[in-house]
Amino acid sequence: MSAEIERAASLLRAGELVAFPTETVYGLGADARNPAAVAKIFAAKGRPADHPLIVHLPDATHLERWARDIPEAAWVLAKAFWPGPLTLILKRQPDVPDAVTGSQDTVGLRVPNHPLALELLQAFGAGIAAPSANRFGRISPTTADHVREDLGDAVALILDGGPCTVGIESTIIDMSGPRTIVLRPGMLSAIDIGRVLGRVPMSADDPLAPPAVRNTRAPGTLEAHYAPRTPLVLMPDDSLPITLRNAIVQQEHVAVLATFPAPFGHPLIEWHVAPTDPAGFARDLYANLRMLDALGCTRIIVQKPVGQPWQAIHDRLKRAAAGSGGDA
Repeated sequence: MSAEIERAASLLRAGELVAFPTETVYGLGADARNPAAVAKIFAAKGRPADHPLIVHLPDATHLERWARDIPEAAWVLAKAFWPGPLTLILKRQPDVPDAVTGSQDTVGLRVPNHPLALELLQAFGAGIAAPSANRFGRISPTTADHVREDLGDAVALILDGGPCTVGIESTIIDMSGPRTIVLRPGMLSAIDIGRVLGRVPMSADDPLAPPAVRNTRAPGTLEAHYAPRTPLVLMPDDSLPITLRNAIVQQEHVAVLATFPAPFGHPLIEWHVAPTDPAGFARDLYANLRMLDALGCTRIIVQKPVGQPWQAIHDRLKRAAAGSGGDA
């Protein structure tokens, strides 16, 4: 075990905050059993106190310390996808702090797939509550520098594990009731999960989803989230050329994120080409949004993704657009 990991585990035991990398985004970690430490997460992020956190576990053997009435299907998914970008919502054990669950009767649990995160979790030996290590509602961090930019001295230690390889947050599956329901899509798709379970889980957006599930508070599911300060709009690729010509006529400085080269060049157009595959696009998404946000343009225009493989990316961009343009 490295000295830095030992220090990080000691800081967590002392009730301090430690930021660490996962395969999805960087997490802002605190001892999940310590309500005072968890409160520091909410203060550092400016996060609403009723918004639940995900508890990161060293491995699946810790599940029963946090959850009760665990269905067999949850064990099947844990075996198939942990460590990995899957969060399971399960009925909580009575001693799980309300600060972690947003006072709900459920708790979100996952085992991250990053060597540094797993080393930290093994050294700490218990659950670490860890939302994304950024100001609430803003663009999630996928490098240690992003964490420093957003939170600075609010974090006792930042573990640098390089850029995140998945790049957007985990898929969240509610397994606390009779139906298996996707509360937040991720790069682990409902189809991937269906192949393991033998049935594709329902989406929380489905009109047939139980009202109680549609109203469940889960991380990253607010209408406005992941947002840049620059106004962001989604646009079909065939609408981009005319939109850009109109922007030039109006002397508007515009940033564009698309999977194809610019149809023409102009000093007022900041065009950035993103990977054409969903995995690559997702991996670079938040870093690209941060880069474009820093340009001082009047708008960020993002090519609207379509199709099932792009579902999670569209989810993040839709919420980013809804929350964009504010100063908070």
